[in-house]
Amino acid sequence: MVRVAIQLAPERADYDAIRRAASEAEALGVDAIFNWDHFYPLGRDRTGKHFECWTMLGAWAESTRRAEIGAMVSCVSYRNPDLLADMARTVDHISGGRLILGIGAGFREWEATEYGYEFGSPAARVREMGEALGRIESRLAVLNPPPTRRIPILVAADGPRALRLAARHADIWHTFADGEAFSRKSEQLDEHCREIGRDPAGIERSSFVAGDPWVVGAELRRRGIGMVTVIAGGPRYDLGELRRWLAWRDETT
Repeated sequence: MVRVAIQLAPERADYDAIRRAASEAEALGVDAIFNWDHFYPLGRDRTGKHFECWTMLGAWAESTRRAEIGAMVSCVSYRNPDLLADMARTVDHISGGRLILGIGAGFREWEATEYGYEFGSPAARVREMGEALGRIESRLAVLNPPPTRRIPILVAADGPRALRLAARHADIWHTFADGEAFSRKSEQLDEHCREIGRDPAGIERSSFVAGDPWVVGAELRRRGIGMVTVIAGGPRYDLGELRRWLAWRDETT
């Protein structure tokens, strides 16, 4: 079965609109609701309204009841990894065990600089992500009280080094690649899993989607994608595309 998620971009909108969109998406039957971990809107116009990721997840933990919630994805350089683990454990408890912990290396240098964070080379950022994942897992193992469940870790990864980290740490692998590029990266992930003795089937494959699901959905399933994520942005969140993907999910699975 393919799961359908939505990313509600927390940009250019009042929070009331974001909360209503999250509640409506859950009522429609979405499997997971994500925001993102940025400080400004994406695109050329940086002046629009924007809200912070993890504060919002704490609110969603109370305002939703069934769908999983999380960041797609949380930049590891923005928070101490042990603190991030504690934040995740807390949101896990508030939500009744519905958090997905999304992790990525970050890609917006100007945004990091604006908020006073160092922004290293791609190799340095992937190395930092690997160190952070280890610390997060170690901290989650000793927190009191512990998480309500083993919190699923989603790793956004495209390059070879990051894919190795996904093979070791991820329950869900997310990529921006599509088509044949997705399949090549998925095969690389499988190989990295086999190198460390892990069953590749234990990692769910995740991708953003657009278009008519009855046209493109069959290929996504053939390529092994287990979770598809529709993106909706403010100021008014149009959930029409989400409705189509949910209808396709319910009709074909």
